[in-house]
Amino acid sequence: MRVTQVLVLIAGIAAVLMGLLWIGQGLGYVHWPAKGNFMLDQREWAVKGALLAAIGVGAIWWSRRR
Repeated sequence: MRVTQVLVLIAGIAAVLMGLLWIGQGLGYVHWPAKGNFMLDQREWAVKGALLAAIGVGAIWWSRRR
């Protein structure tokens, strides 16, 4: 595996995890890191999280193709 593919894979995994966190915060399921977080119960952050997670899945797919 090339260095570029490894870096894209790592970035893709990070994007998926961050996107899932944003979805959870936007839907009000995750109250981390603080209860006063501006992202809590804001549906727009759930949408942004879904887009980020989709981009992450695309990056993972790209890095795994031969």
